[in-house]
Amino acid sequence: MTKKTSSRFSPEVRERAVRMVQEHGSDHASQWAAIGSIGGKIGCTTETLRQWVRQAERDGGQRPGPTTAERERIKVLERENRELRQANEILRKASACFAMAELDRRSKS
Repeated sequence: MTKKTSSRFSPEVRERAVRMVQEHGSDHASQWAAIGSIGGKIGCTTETLRQWVRQAERDGGQRPGPTTAERERIKVLERENRELRQANEILRKASACFAMAELDRRSKS
């Protein structure tokens, strides 16, 4: 599953929007109502702002789940894992090729 990152909004705008939800949440009937109101004002969808707020809550320790730093670390480790698997596959095939060449050389001797 690929997700498009919010390149349309700068980190400053995202932080400000999340802060507005946190600061003005009590002015609305629910956090969802605050998210809807503020999302409309900054021009992002309600779901996008909700995701930003949830991630900020995880980063702040108010909600369980991986923090932004942990998510980045997982991404790096998954990429390294993928690269190591590819390197191992190449080495396995090269080893098999060299083994066959050695057997062929011995049979000709």
